Amino acid sequence: MNIFRLIGDLSHLAAIIILLLKIWKSRSCAGISGKSQILFAIVFTTRYLDLLTSFISLYNTCMKVIYIGCAYATVYLIYMKFRATYDGNHDSFRVEFLVVPVGGLAVLINHDFSFLEILWTFSIYLESVAILPQLFMISKTGEAETITTHYLFCLGLYRALYLFNWIWRFYFEGFFDMIAIVAGVVQTVLYCDFFYLYVTKVLKGKKLSLPA
Repeated sequence: MNIFRLIGDLSHLAAIIILLLKIWKSRSCAGISGKSQILFAIVFTTRYLDLLTSFISLYNTCMKVIYIGCAYATVYLIYMKFRATYDGNHDSFRVEFLVVPVGGLAVLINHDFSFLEILWTFSIYLESVAILPQLFMISKTGEAETITTHYLFCLGLYRALYLFNWIWRFYFEGFFDMIAIVAGVVQTVLYCDFFYLYVTKVLKGKKLSLPA
């Protein structure tokens, strides 16, 4: 544990809470990509199967359970409770173009050719691109609610902070995980354009829009 990982985890948790509160308070999931949320649910499920086989710490276990629970709660709100407000027409990204290649890559490039390790690797690769349906949806609608941009900012900040976490661990612990670092870099790069628009528009009180 280090300060970058701790703040990164808190930023990730903040993103999840912001999204859930946004949906619950507005009684609407308009502007939210259900497909991205399904991908995140798959990410947490495949990554945290080690809950059934090992115990690292109370903090670690609690965070994993919270991530999994909140991911499925979000999917439930979008596709069940507030389904009438879900914009399926704009949430049209072909997720199979992400899941299938990522699955193949996880089988080919991993730390150990075992069931749990392949699933963990799959989750790392998938998380790096899971936000694409959401960004694609914003580009199609041409704008995003301010609260949605706060969610995306916290999510992107979490990934950026985790890159510093890997750097810290390399220098102070001698730990280096190429798969996690490369996937983290890819995910952070995907947020770069959004970060720029967030700083230049949202923080100045303007509505965010992405180039179509």
